[in-house]
Amino acid sequence: MLVEEIMKTSVVTLPPTATIAEALQLLQKHRIRHIPIVNEEYQVIGIVSDRDVRDASPSVFDTNSISEELENEIQTIMSTPVITIHPLDFVEEIARVFYDEEFAALPVVRDNNKLVGIVTEKDMLHTLIQLTGTHTQGSHIEVKVPHRPGILPEVTAVFGKRKTNIISVLVYPFKNDPNYKILVFRIQTMNPLPIINDLRTAGFELMWPNNVPEPKL
Repeated sequence: MLVEEIMKTSVVTLPPTATIAEALQLLQKHRIRHIPIVNEEYQVIGIVSDRDVRDASPSVFDTNSISEELENEIQTIMSTPVITIHPLDFVEEIARVFYDEEFAALPVVRDNNKLVGIVTEKDMLHTLIQLTGTHTQGSHIEVKVPHRPGILPEVTAVFGKRKTNIISVLVYPFKNDPNYKILVFRIQTMNPLPIINDLRTAGFELMWPNNVPEPKL
């Protein structure tokens, strides 16, 4: 999946000469947490968050300085330089950037650093939900398998015999043992018992559900 498939293209922006008060109004009006700062060519030169604006705003008890503080230009508090991403970047790779750098939003730019969109941590979480299929009603099955070529089609063949639709497949390591992997399936059925029994009959070890009794012979 590409960034251009999940990014928001309608982005609220401000020029560097805008005031902190303007930023505060936009954050509250649009219920957003980040505002990219752009120049006349719509190039990203900075970014401000609701936290930046909140920290730069005077205390509500300091009535004498409220108007003065809020009239400061936004460029005095914006973060720069800005890490940006491209519409053709892979979402899975960008998720790592969010995690490693602890970002909450990333501007999306094209040629010559021009802003075309923005991706937030909420967008990433929503995408993860879609990729894992948890937004679709179904059943969850985890299978422990040897880490060797061809194992995935061997397991999915069991689902195929039952004509069961696989919503999503994830693969992750089994603890610290490089010889095994865990295959996580989400399947479109509310009765996974026949599939569970077939997997066991085929010799596969189930990690979940692991409390379903084996069929009596």
